Amino acid sequence: MMRQYELIDRVSSYEPQADEELLNRAYVFATQKHGDQKRASGDPYFSHPVEVAGILTDLRLDCASIATALLHDTIEDTDTNFDEIKSLFGAEIADLVNGVTKLSMLELSSEGSAQAENFRKLLLATANDVRILLVKLADRLHNMRTLHFISSEDKRRRIAQETLDIYAPLAGRMGMQAFREELEDLSFGQLNKSARDTLQDRLAELVAESGDMLNEIAYEFSTLLIEKGLHAKVYGRQKRPFSIWRKIQHKALSLEQLSDIFGYRVIVKDEDACYQALGVLHQAYRCVPGRYKDYISTAKVNGYRSLHTTVIGPNNQRVEIQIRTEQMNDVAENGVAAHWAYKEARGKALSGSDIQPFTWLQEMVAQIRTGETAEEFMENTKLELFTDQVFCFTPKGRLIALPSGATALDFAYAVHTDIGNKCTGVRINGLNLPFRTSPKNGDEIEVICDKNQLPTEAWLHHAKTGKARAAIRQALRESQQAAYAELGQNMLKSIFDSEDKVLSKPVLERALGVLKYATLSELYADVGRGELGAAEVLMAVFPQRRRRGRRAALAGAMRALIGAPGRRRRLDNVAVPVNGALYGTAVKVAENCFPLPGDDIVGIVTMGEGVVIYPRAAAILENYENQRERWVSMHWDDEGNHRRDQLFSSRLQMTAVNRTGALSAITQTIADFDANILNLAITQRNDDFCDLKIDIEVRDVDHVTQLIDALKGSSVVSFVSRVLFE
Repeated sequence: MMRQYELIDRVSSYEPQADEELLNRAYVFATQKHGDQKRASGDPYFSHPVEVAGILTDLRLDCASIATALLHDTIEDTDTNFDEIKSLFGAEIADLVNGVTKLSMLELSSEGSAQAENFRKLLLATANDVRILLVKLADRLHNMRTLHFISSEDKRRRIAQETLDIYAPLAGRMGMQAFREELEDLSFGQLNKSARDTLQDRLAELVAESGDMLNEIAYEFSTLLIEKGLHAKVYGRQKRPFSIWRKIQHKALSLEQLSDIFGYRVIVKDEDACYQALGVLHQAYRCVPGRYKDYISTAKVNGYRSLHTTVIGPNNQRVEIQIRTEQMNDVAENGVAAHWAYKEARGKALSGSDIQPFTWLQEMVAQIRTGETAEEFMENTKLELFTDQVFCFTPKGRLIALPSGATALDFAYAVHTDIGNKCTGVRINGLNLPFRTSPKNGDEIEVICDKNQLPTEAWLHHAKTGKARAAIRQALRESQQAAYAELGQNMLKSIFDSEDKVLSKPVLERALGVLKYATLSELYADVGRGELGAAEVLMAVFPQRRRRGRRAALAGAMRALIGAPGRRRRLDNVAVPVNGALYGTAVKVAENCFPLPGDDIVGIVTMGEGVVIYPRAAAILENYENQRERWVSMHWDDEGNHRRDQLFSSRLQMTAVNRTGALSAITQTIADFDANILNLAITQRNDDFCDLKIDIEVRDVDHVTQLIDALKGSSVVSFVSRVLFE
């Protein structure tokens, strides 16, 4: 374990003005608080926070970060609380320690939920101060280095999988490549030890076969560059087992095909020298087509900058080369930590807008605040954590970085949420294409918008980025809320009309206080959603009706709304939506019911679902006979609010002659009548006949009646009828 003076010396080596007194107090306090606690290895528990602090000194972090590392487990694992840390070490360090602390007391239904919630809390805390993330990653790195001491294999695998799923890609997204590689490799050793051991053996064989080739190639590159007047440092390194394993999996290679196990870094003095070195190497060696990438002119979102190329080098060896400056190399290795150190070295405070990795974090936090669940957020974020990026341009030249596999719809949302919500299509390099198209590097994308467009559930299948999916879900929630509010307002108008009462804002506002609502829109929405009965609002406004008996008032009011079966429908009753167009998700057709325009229908207010539509003849309505307050009179929207080409689901039950060509004749008849088959099932079959159940799409009752009459006339159909409900 690192001693107190050793830690102080390491901090002082890069920060001469370090607050040694603060670090000494933090060291002593944490030592006393952790006391006799032991780790799984048998070492004193305090060895862990000291090692975490040591990792952070390698990143050249400030005294507050080092003190946080020393104290980071005191709130969680000792009797220390936030106020005590604040009083002894100040608000800054207390906030940092609190940000790192896990939600160990969080009571959630599943381990997955707890993991997702912890991840969300980490990002929220990090958005306020990036040092929280740096301490957390160092904490996880040391825990992974000592994971083998935990006796439970299940626990080791769970921690390793969490590290591979969350912390390693998060480190990569923050540009901390050294952290990412070590976390991945340590996790790989726990999750697939046999594969890692096999790779290690193969790597050892290749190194033995190649002899001193690693140093020889580095020397040859260095000599060549010096001859051309470029002062460069050339480093060769062997790739890590997990990196090689990922390439094998991705490219479907065998171990025998494994050759490019070495990578080289060329470090030069400035940006101009990077391109000069690239030219020298390409002149001397054949480059591999398609393997050149310029991350200097177009940096990655995590701030990574470098030139990449692959050449056929000495001895016909395929060699991967990265060319960068010293500062680019520091940022490539340590990412946001290097950015932070450079800002501090200049005496400037870190600003989120100054560095790209921090900007990415801010975007993640914006998604959290859209109201998504922790599980949704985790699912949406994984794509952006794991994948490489595609760079596209707007017509005005703005660069947009997307994760590989994203669509043009994601591009629209990356430009602006409002543009995404109104997107109807895109022009990619001048070609009109659907927004589900996946763009390629360098594509110019123009988003086509329509002010009347609104996101639908189907968009979630096309959107891949967390930002787009969060924005779509938010728009859907707002649309659903508006639909419930509109439906609720119409339901209230109907019941007020039935009691000869005028529905007005001043009258309805009386109900707000009685029913504890802040706004009328919230009240309308709860009525439409089925959380609040329309008759309850009526009685809140006119309490004298309650004195006549609640059940009688409810039933009487709603019976007046419904009227007798077969009676002419009132035009001012609530109109049923056409495929969800009128009230969106606030009105839906009951499962296993198939009403069509032209059928008598009725709505049942169902909690959390709004109004559920049933055919008036449906047997299930008997279950609601004593709950007439839930009934709502409905009629089809026959006032031109829908297109005549819209189709509705219907079901046919049929007995057909069992002979060759019978099914073909039936389907041809359905097609000739402009109906669409959704599903067809043979429910029973013998030598002479077979029973069919066919789900089709038709316009209305007249349309399906004409089709049934035509099928009845067919020689291959012995019986056919429409199924209204099951």
